[in-house]
This record gives sequence, C-alpha cells and structure tokens, in this order.
Amino acid sequence: MGALGDSFYEYLLKEWIQSGGKDMEARQMWDEAIDAIEKNLVKKSVSGLTYLAEMKYDRLEHKMDHLACFSGGLIALSGQSLDIKQKEHFVQLGAELARTCHESYDRTDTKIGPESFRFSENVEAKAVRPNEKYYIQRPEVIEGWFYMWRVTHDPKYRDWAWSAAQAIHKYCRTETGYSGIKNVYDVNSPKDDVQQSFLLAETFKYLYLIFSTDDLVSFDEWVFNTEAHPLPILGKNPAYPKRTSHKS
Repeated sequence: MGALGDSFYEYLLKEWIQSGGKDMEARQMWDEAIDAIEKNLVKKSVSGLTYLAEMKYDRLEHKMDHLACFSGGLIALSGQSLDIKQKEHFVQLGAELARTCHESYDRTDTKIGPESFRFSENVEAKAVRPNEKYYIQRPEVIEGWFYMWRVTHDPKYRDWAWSAAQAIHKYCRTETGYSGIKNVYDVNSPKDDVQQSFLLAETFKYLYLIFSTDDLVSFDEWVFNTEAHPLPILGKNPAYPKRTSHKS
C-alpha cells in the first residue's frame, strides 16, 4: 500500500464508486485485495499500534511509508456500503491506521511526520535511517484524516489536522512559499528548497476540506482520484459525461 503500488489498490475501490456501484469486477478485486492485506500485512506493534508492513517477495519488513497513510481513510470508505458489522470493522481498522500515522507525527520534535517509520522491540512509529527522516509536504496522512472525519465526524481528526497545519507553517514556510525539511526530528532542520506541486493540489486541499462542511465536494456525488482531483459519480452527479453518438 506504499510506493509503486498504492494507486492500484486505491483505484479498485474508487472505480467501483465512480461507476455508481456498477463495476462489480473492480469491487470484487478490492474485496479480495483488502482480505489479503488484512491477512498478510496488518500488524500490531508491541504497544498495540496497528500498521501496514511491507512485503518484498516473501520477506516482511516492519516499516510503513507516509505514502501508505492514506489507506486508513480508504479502508473506512470501503465499508460504507457494507452491512453494519463489516462497516464497523473497516471503520475501526481505518481509525487504528489513522492513529498510527498520527503517532508518527506526534513523536517528532517538529510534529511533522517522516517519509517512513519503523516498528521493532525498541522503536515504534519512528524513522531510523537518515533517508527516512525528511518531509517533502506529502498529503497522505492528512488525506487519511480527512476521510476518517467525513466517515465518523470524530473531532480528533480536525485537531490532528490543525496541529499538522500549524507545524507545516512553522517549519516549512519561507519568504516565497513552502519548503520540505530534511529531518523532522530537528527543529532547526535544513530545508530542501523545493515546494512540491502536491502541497497545493493535495495537502492544502485536504486541510481545507477537513474544516469545511460535507456538502463541499460531497462523497455522494464525487470521488477523488489519487491526485485529489474530484471526479463525478455515475448516476449521482449531472457533471458525469453523457455518452454521445457520432453519425458518419
């Protein structure tokens, strides 16, 4: 669910949503995928934090990417069309993953999360290697909280989002924009001198939406693609393109 494969799983569910529930092949593939993910990748840390491990061939690595933190919201979203027992299960799993991603933020000195974080007997939700400690303005943690907010309306997701927004402004703001930082565990971290395109397109968009009312880009009519572009849902949104016939 991290780099190089995350969008595939995301689009299995979202293709079904955008089709108005008609693309059952996509839904079946999602159901099979989430079942396999639960069986093979969902793990618990020593203190009880739920995380998604990475599997490389047959080797399990107890590391979770910032990129994978969108998954909590996606999993919670997937349960909204199911019976109450299954819905509660997926919302709970999503909430546990969202909490773990929050811990990755809360356990840094800047209150901004690292690129990836590890789990072992001695380390929980913390980056270990230098190339894991940077922050390049990624949206996935906030994206996950946004979905969890829409699904549960638990105020903690807004609290977490506001804390992250303040930290990003404090440590990433420059005179001309925003920059990534090279070490989230150092309040005096050097900056990387880059403002990523997804900062505005995704990170700030999800921050804005989490503090907006649910009818702004409603889940009843829209589904977001992996780059946070809203796409209309078939049969529910008049903006969905109508098929046209072309006469020769």
